[in-house]
Amino acid sequence: MMLGALCAPGTAFAEKLTINAAQIKWFKSQSIGKPVGIDLIWRGGLHLTSTHPDFGGLSDLTFTSQNGDLAIVTDKGRMITAQLSYDATNAPIAINRAEIKRIKNSKGANLPSNFSRDPEAIDTIYRNGTPSAVRVGFEHLTRVADFGLIDGKPEGAAKDYALPSWITRQRNNGSIESLCIAPPTSPVAGSTLVILEDVRDQKGNNRAWLSGKRDGGDLSVKAEGGFRPTACTFTPSGDLLILFRDVGIFGFSMQLQLVPAQDVRANTILSGKKLLEANGGDVDNMEGLTTHIGTKGETVISILSDDNFRGWERTLLLQFEWVK
Repeated sequence: MMLGALCAPGTAFAEKLTINAAQIKWFKSQSIGKPVGIDLIWRGGLHLTSTHPDFGGLSDLTFTSQNGDLAIVTDKGRMITAQLSYDATNAPIAINRAEIKRIKNSKGANLPSNFSRDPEAIDTIYRNGTPSAVRVGFEHLTRVADFGLIDGKPEGAAKDYALPSWITRQRNNGSIESLCIAPPTSPVAGSTLVILEDVRDQKGNNRAWLSGKRDGGDLSVKAEGGFRPTACTFTPSGDLLILFRDVGIFGFSMQLQLVPAQDVRANTILSGKKLLEANGGDVDNMEGLTTHIGTKGETVISILSDDNFRGWERTLLLQFEWVK
């Protein structure tokens, strides 16, 4: 189905974006509503395409409201906002009201070079239970920045978020790949977790950092063979989900791991329980991960793939219900 969107009043810099959303009904040979992996139910997915030249390279996503509003960052330094809609069975069916615009720097200008335009991670900042901003992690010119929300859409100039110098010194595409903010239910509530894709500690694990005066400090994510961490998100109950990706001769593979809330702390090595592993045509270059609370109070997991603007890769949005 072809779905268009009109620019919001007063935001002339945002272009309307038409996205084609083809429903995905099967995953690992299971139909919608059937169990897959451990403690997961397959809820359906979408194969997303668009003729817009800047559509592609979708790196991560976050929900900015309880109404299905999404913010998505791309490899070209763009921010896509849209609304995800569902059919009568709660399977995703369409992307509505989509817009695309350039991400701004701290002076409110467009990001000046490709080196500065590679956001890889995004999460929503809540204040008093209300979405107020998004936090974005960038690789190459490695940094983290916040953008305020206006009507559920990230707007305006970047506000820099302080990082340790050992992170900002990593000026390559192996730096920040994952960023997520702990909810009030977490023992490290309010802390931001940053995971680097290809920066290792002395034991070969992926280095990470947790913010906070009380809870902050360095930590690591256990290396899993050829898998590398590409995204993280906290569940509403405070547990941590980490998405891993591997690339082999037969294509992409992914793993989804769960780290219990009490195990997320500084000066440790995060090692989770594998909830899901998939490869072949069921997945692609899976890089984005987020959770939200569904209409029945259930925890819904969304996983997004990055096509890298390559014709042989796809942009997939997959959803699962976590049955804790």
